[in-house]
Amino acid sequence: MLEALITSKTRIKLLMKFFLNSNSESYLRNLESEFGGSTNGIRQELNKFESAGLLNSELKGNKKYFKANISHPLFPDIHNLLIKHIGIDKIIDEVVDNIGTLYQVFLVGDFAKGIDNGLIDIVFVGDEINKSYLLNLVEKAGKMVKRKIRYMLFAKEEIIPYFSNKKDSDYLLIWENGKLS
Repeated sequence: MLEALITSKTRIKLLMKFFLNSNSESYLRNLESEFGGSTNGIRQELNKFESAGLLNSELKGNKKYFKANISHPLFPDIHNLLIKHIGIDKIIDEVVDNIGTLYQVFLVGDFAKGIDNGLIDIVFVGDEINKSYLLNLVEKAGKMVKRKIRYMLFAKEEIIPYFSNKKDSDYLLIWENGKLS
């Protein structure tokens, strides 16, 4: 879907990187190794996004770091478009009903960092989760979004220790108390 609207693969990768998880930040050379693209092409796209006000930049040492401008009026729309592109909204809709007591759902792994590798890692936080029902629904949702889904279950008290040694850009809260974030 997104590829039909935006023909530049580099632009799509940058949107995923910075607008899926607003805590993601990176510099040009790091993006070059992550995307496997040319520095010049990535630089041009970064400059376009920055001049449009979609990205902010900050010099740290000799590196210019880029990060999404979350106060830009289009940020929420772009974020929601990416959530729908990946299919996270469909996954959550399929899984939440009749699963048990669910408190939060997080996106972790590469997708949380804005890297589309075809594998979606999700963390469910809840009590008395029906595991066989969850497995069945996750398999159905994976077929729907045409991606493999891997998940972990945590009780409410277990989630803080799990995230304590992770950076903010390593996870993304996507659902809490009945609504998508």
